Amino acid sequence: MIDDPLDRIAAALERMSPVPLKAPDFDAAGAFVWHTGPDHLMPVPKVSKINLDLLVGVDRARDTLLANTTQFAAGLPANNALLWGARGMGKSSLVKAVHAHVQADHSALRIVELQREDLPSVGRLLGHLRNAPYRFILFCDDLSFGNDDVQYKSLKAVLDGGIEGRPDNVVLYATSNRRHLMPRDMIENERGSAINPAEAVEEKVSLSDRFGLWLGFHACDQKQYLEMIRGYCDAHGVEIDQGTLHSEAIEWQATRGSRSGRVAWQYFVDLAGRRGIAL
Repeated sequence: MIDDPLDRIAAALERMSPVPLKAPDFDAAGAFVWHTGPDHLMPVPKVSKINLDLLVGVDRARDTLLANTTQFAAGLPANNALLWGARGMGKSSLVKAVHAHVQADHSALRIVELQREDLPSVGRLLGHLRNAPYRFILFCDDLSFGNDDVQYKSLKAVLDGGIEGRPDNVVLYATSNRRHLMPRDMIENERGSAINPAEAVEEKVSLSDRFGLWLGFHACDQKQYLEMIRGYCDAHGVEIDQGTLHSEAIEWQATRGSRSGRVAWQYFVDLAGRRGIAL
């Protein structure tokens, strides 16, 4: 028990002021997740990912992101990338698969996941990455902003870097269902209610313009949907005749009311479970 009032004040201040982050051990893993309160980088020994070859229907996005990441890992100039479009079509899966593929040849490549709600702390995170002898993909999944959301301003520290500039060893890959990172009705509301509508919209919409690469993902057709499932079956040794696969997979998508890479994987998980195949 602390009796001295000054000691109690000092103890309270220590609790309020987080302990500075120790120098991260970037040799501990190839992937990390950034957490705050207190700040720390948590190693991820095993990343949830699929093989790059199993991503169907995203050839152009795959080749573009792979080339950009290879350049970056080799110490060459590379762009920040925004992967936007239809839900469940492999945006985050592509980022993780490309990282794993490139890291096989460039062992100094790391990926750090940053949650959207932790964007205000990105300056502190960049401070820890800036001087490390590694190359970092800063990954922000499912990025979007609401009407009164000002966290997008923190993102500019990564995209523009302020007076220091973005660290040469950091590139940002973000995924979003929205090309401009904000809903269309919000853009229209800004235009209709602001004193200067053009400037009000421009401040938020221009954020997506700061990404050098825009990679669009669109809903798959039935042929691609079935190819995805067949690829999973071949990769994991699940034997099923084409007629049965087609009828079951089409019925599965009908019950879900949608067709996407995510739905294809969910059907395959069910199929593998019924066939007694561990994934």
